[in-house]
Amino acid sequence: MSSDWVREKFEKAEALLTGHFLLSSGNHSNCYLQCALVTQYPGLARELADRLAAKLANKEIDVVLGPAVGGIVFAQEMAQALSRQSCPDIRAIFCERVDGKMALRRGFSLKPGEKVLAVEDVITTGGSVKEAIALAKTFDVTIIGVASLVDRSATAPDLGAPLTALMKVQADIYSPEKCPLCRQGIPAVKPGSRGLK
Repeated sequence: MSSDWVREKFEKAEALLTGHFLLSSGNHSNCYLQCALVTQYPGLARELADRLAAKLANKEIDVVLGPAVGGIVFAQEMAQALSRQSCPDIRAIFCERVDGKMALRRGFSLKPGEKVLAVEDVITTGGSVKEAIALAKTFDVTIIGVASLVDRSATAPDLGAPLTALMKVQADIYSPEKCPLCRQGIPAVKPGSRGLK
């Protein structure tokens, strides 16, 4: 499967947007990927996860861990795909911020020695997934790697584990003080706000 095929699916779902966006990292970008618009279609979400899981076919994985919110659905899809292919007893869990720090809640836990795949729908700076990995490591697990639908990073982020992605998107990413879109007076839209459909 080519990156062009993945891009076509994102464009068809109107999930690959251009404009002026305020990212969760605080940076600005001319491109935004709303993966929820893709994963709302179960058949497509399954196909994407199956294709990505195939790239990890030789890995032994016990747990898929995703950061809330973007990583929740994708962690479940990836765990299902991996369970169909090579890891029948795999679990899917997610971490979420509590008082500004990632934590496992809702009865989720990790056991020492478990092999963990960290996932995120889109990687830009990798901030959320790095926090998820740091949390997982406190449980003395082994991080197998990071999997993502889209790698939107300008330069390869140091995640502490190898990244496997289905699609690479070249997006311009700016710090707020160096954003040319701000200088042009174009309002920034925060994804998920009423301004982003």
